[in-house]
Amino acid sequence: MLQDFDLKKIVQPLLDWFGKNARILPWREDPAPYRVWVSEIMLQQTRVEAVKPYFERFTKELPDVKALAECEEEKLLKLWEGLGYYNRVRNMQIAAKTVMEEYGGVLPADYEELLKLKGIGSYTAGAIASIAYQIPVPAVDGNVLRVISRVTGDRSDIMKQSVRTEMERALKEIMPEKQAGAFNQALMELGATVCLPNGAPLCEKCPWQEFCEARLTDCWQEIPVKSKAKARRIEEKTVFIIRDGEKIVLHKRPTKGLLAGLYEFPNTSGHLTEEEALEWVKEQKLSPIRIQKLEPAKHIFSHVEWHMNGFMIRVDELAEDRSGMLFVDVKDSEENYPIPAAFGAYTKYMNIKLGNERFEEK
Repeated sequence: MLQDFDLKKIVQPLLDWFGKNARILPWREDPAPYRVWVSEIMLQQTRVEAVKPYFERFTKELPDVKALAECEEEKLLKLWEGLGYYNRVRNMQIAAKTVMEEYGGVLPADYEELLKLKGIGSYTAGAIASIAYQIPVPAVDGNVLRVISRVTGDRSDIMKQSVRTEMERALKEIMPEKQAGAFNQALMELGATVCLPNGAPLCEKCPWQEFCEARLTDCWQEIPVKSKAKARRIEEKTVFIIRDGEKIVLHKRPTKGLLAGLYEFPNTSGHLTEEEALEWVKEQKLSPIRIQKLEPAKHIFSHVEWHMNGFMIRVDELAEDRSGMLFVDVKDSEENYPIPAAFGAYTKYMNIKLGNERFEEK
């Protein structure tokens, strides 16, 4: 149990291990507050290897808080395209404007002040405060919850806020004041590379192997305890790839709700038959010439799953906007219209590349 375990003994072995095993990451080379912030927001729900090129492009285009605050929304969303959870970057821009107005363009070197900024919770505030400013506060994410639960043999439900709060309190007591950033990063690194979230932990590489309760009692499969999340809602959709020779049809989503303000392929609820799909296109005052059924696809959001069927439909010349539709050149759509990864299974039919894919061959 966490309360019965002497946490002090984890500190020095962990720091020694991190000094020898820390991965070289672009945001670690220059841990300026803005760069730490961008990296931590990007790393939420996204793997490190996927984040690297996004981080490099984003910080090149928007190198500081001022640039982020002033960036036009569609450019901002295009830079984020493929990372998902677009409200994260919208919240970053709101926070950047606050930092410009209230903190002179510099993220505050104060944990409580960081918490006041839009989109910054206890973990992100702890990461910025400790890594960029060496303030001795914890940064507890899923990796940290897992490694501390295992080393202490704690079977508390990590989905409960009270468990996270107690872990933050316990870690704050043992935080090395002059190495706060290294300590927090080392905990995250251990969870990402050794005490893995999926599959067996690499105990032979762990600096805590001699006293880890989960290893000593061979119960790593049971820890951490995590109550089941509520089942996701299933939504069926039919997606339309509509084009003439040069242009495709896009539609801008509403300004609020899921994927707010992004561009999508036209779609409708339910799985339509080929006849129903053709009728739907005619209802949009378009003239279909031929239709091709595409493979089904699925996209998972945090609370909902889209189960999609698709049709490629060739139509007569697209001349002007109808029913809120946008008729855009294929290349223009790739460069200027942020399309969420939810539709990634169908962009290949337009020779469109999203997010990282656009840069892999350059």
